[in-house]
Amino acid sequence: MKVFFHFSLNEFSNTYLVGPEDGGDAILIDPGHIDLELIERIENNRFTIAHVLLTHRHPSHTAGLGTLVKIYDPIVYAGSPSMYESPVKEVRDRAILDLSGITVEAIQVPGHTIDSFVYKIGNALFTGDVLYAGRVGATTGVLEKALLLKGIKNRLLTLDERFLIFPGHGTISALKIEKMFNRELIDAMAIDDLAQLSHPSIMT
Repeated sequence: MKVFFHFSLNEFSNTYLVGPEDGGDAILIDPGHIDLELIERIENNRFTIAHVLLTHRHPSHTAGLGTLVKIYDPIVYAGSPSMYESPVKEVRDRAILDLSGITVEAIQVPGHTIDSFVYKIGNALFTGDVLYAGRVGATTGVLEKALLLKGIKNRLLTLDERFLIFPGHGTISALKIEKMFNRELIDAMAIDDLAQLSHPSIMT
């Protein structure tokens, strides 16, 4: 399996291309912007975009979707299908997706948005705006921040610390590095009552 990183000037967001070694059906994660460089990378690796995974609904991660579906006609997966103009298949928490032979686990971690998902592929976590290198995603209030930290603590930090983190913005990291140096996560791991701080109306 190959993983390619594509940087977009659209709010400095990251798009990821995941596909088999010898070409064929591939996955594009968070098409924030579709440009000639990305199309050439897809074509030069003999990929066809058969699937798109959206980590959440914000335009910096979805603005290129309209262009992409006109070129490749992929199946699009997201947490809140009704929020998109194009047809989207709903992803549910803990779903295991077989996308042309690539196994993807969907992990819902709300807080940044209610529809935020992390996608686990092999030893990689595509975290969108849930978790970055050195910080966690932005939230609109303290209750949402507590919900986000609870999700990261219970759903991500329990995984093998060798897992790599491919965030929606910024540089690639690893769970072990975040456990050691991400101050918000270090503080969250020391708190036992994060669940009690979470807003009851958006608990999952």
